[in-house]
Amino acid sequence: MNVAIAGRPVGCLKSALRRTRLMRAFERRISSAAVEPVPKPILNAFSAEQRADLTKVSKFHIYPRVPSVRTTHPDPMPALLQKQLAKLDPTGARTRLFSREHADSAKVGDVLMVTTKGGEPFAGAFLQIRRRGQDTAIQLRGQMMKVGVEMWFKIYSPTVTGIDIIWRRPKRARRARLTYMRKPKHDMGSVDQMVFAWKKERYTLRSRATQSGKPSGRQHAKILGQKRK
Repeated sequence: MNVAIAGRPVGCLKSALRRTRLMRAFERRISSAAVEPVPKPILNAFSAEQRADLTKVSKFHIYPRVPSVRTTHPDPMPALLQKQLAKLDPTGARTRLFSREHADSAKVGDVLMVTTKGGEPFAGAFLQIRRRGQDTAIQLRGQMMKVGVEMWFKIYSPTVTGIDIIWRRPKRARRARLTYMRKPKHDMGSVDQMVFAWKKERYTLRSRATQSGKPSGRQHAKILGQKRK
């Protein structure tokens, strides 16, 4: 039996139906193109009250936009930092003491003594410095009761009344953080003898200045205060 002959009439019927559908679609397009669309009346979206409000609003004066602060001050943080440092350190002594450019500034490895309002002075080896603007802090390592103690001090804190250099390291340290001094091999130990020698030398220089007739620092300040009065 030939299968192709049996399926041929069905294929012809499908093609005929497809042609009729295409002809009908073509006729619809021609008829729609021939008839011109009737324009619809444009309705106003606003009511009479809304149109009256629009006329009132149009009479208002529109002011120009206020310029942004970023155009005049792109980065206000440096100016704010300088203002705070001028308030916390009016003379600039603390800034020069830990400045990178200053030749006589304190370096890591030196022995410093920090005097505070509420406690005794603390002396120790200068391990590292954390530069954070007005929150700049230094870390000292000393000994109390033969136990190693490390303390952080903010150099611009109002509670810190004085920072003195007790002993300077002969050679510059090759690291920015001397954390290896925590090991027993490199630990400096107690610095009480250095502090005692520094105080003794300072007292000797002060007594010599008094004997020579020159007023000491405190006496000179008192004399200036009396003259001003």
